[in-house]
Amino acid sequence: MERVAFLVEETNERLGCLLNPDNLVMRRIAGVVPRRTTGGQFTGSGLQDDPLLYTGGGKTVLEFHLLFDVSLAGSSIETSDVRDLTAPLWNLAENTQHTGGSRRPPLVRFVWGKSWNIPGIVTSVAERLEDFTAGGAPQRSWLSMRLWRVSDPPRGQKVHNQELATVSPVDVLISPESVPATRVQTHLLIAGERLDGLAARYYPDLTAVHGPVLWRAIASFNNLQDPLHIPAGSTLRIPLPGALAGGAV
Repeated sequence: MERVAFLVEETNERLGCLLNPDNLVMRRIAGVVPRRTTGGQFTGSGLQDDPLLYTGGGKTVLEFHLLFDVSLAGSSIETSDVRDLTAPLWNLAENTQHTGGSRRPPLVRFVWGKSWNIPGIVTSVAERLEDFTAGGAPQRSWLSMRLWRVSDPPRGQKVHNQELATVSPVDVLISPESVPATRVQTHLLIAGERLDGLAARYYPDLTAVHGPVLWRAIASFNNLQDPLHIPAGSTLRIPLPGALAGGAV
């Protein structure tokens, strides 16, 4: 089974989980707040319920509970301190430097197979550490994360002076039948290559807007059932950027 991963938009870095969560909590909070006046809370003797102000927004929150244990097989990092495994996920809640001097947590995508691909910001992380060595190194971590969903970049956002008005994450899920052979190139996969890297290589301008979501275009176009485990030597068909943009390039 494909493991849960978090893809960092700015760097295309993939942070995988040691084990998939047993459960996932999704919570939707509507965009409403109590109506207030300059003097405070809106009041009235005839009110049965507090008047509400509709903001037009709201928030969707995902909560994860993940287990990491250095004694379990499956990790690519050999260590006696479980924090070496969890630190990259913990750091998703840290502010990073961005263009213009502003600081904010990195934009990430929660990805799990073909069923989940949600952009968001990790707003909180909590970790319970257990099974300490004689030197004080924890070997097991119960990691809780909270991710707030954010909107994808708006259609029409300009990158490198090119208008990408017709491209969205939905648009890139295309089928081979919809693209002429003249608008397809091939790529021989070598050991260590991943689809997110190919997307960055073949779609540099689109990647600047949509980031790792573009690997889904290659996966769906080649009907890949397990995109994270493609044998080296496989030949992949890569649609040209203009095919993704509906011919707008």
